[in-house]
Amino acid sequence: MEMSPKQLALRIAKILDAKKAHELSVIEVTEVTELADYFVICTGNSSTQVRAAADEVEFKLKNEDGVMPYHIEGHTTRTWIVMDYGCVVVHIFDPEARTYYDLERLWADGKKVDPSEYVTEG
Repeated sequence: MEMSPKQLALRIAKILDAKKAHELSVIEVTEVTELADYFVICTGNSSTQVRAAADEVEFKLKNEDGVMPYHIEGHTTRTWIVMDYGCVVVHIFDPEARTYYDLERLWADGKKVDPSEYVTEG
């Protein structure tokens, strides 16, 4: 079954939430860019957590949903991994890179998705 862009963004956000990603944010950018429909942005506490989060998203989407990324960039530096799923672009940062690039400010015209749609309490 094929997912809509929003369903894919929420699926990715739920995977990242379960992997204990921090400062998780989903932004609908359909009205402000043609690059994607959604950005999923989060922070890992270390380069190890950044890599683990990206690996988990790739593994679960591939093996459970049959969804493959078009491209992944940043695995070697592990300060900012970008995963391109076409309609959804995932940004996984270490804390310093997250602060430096401040994507939420750059894409402030986008519509933030309510975290209750993807964050589990507990």
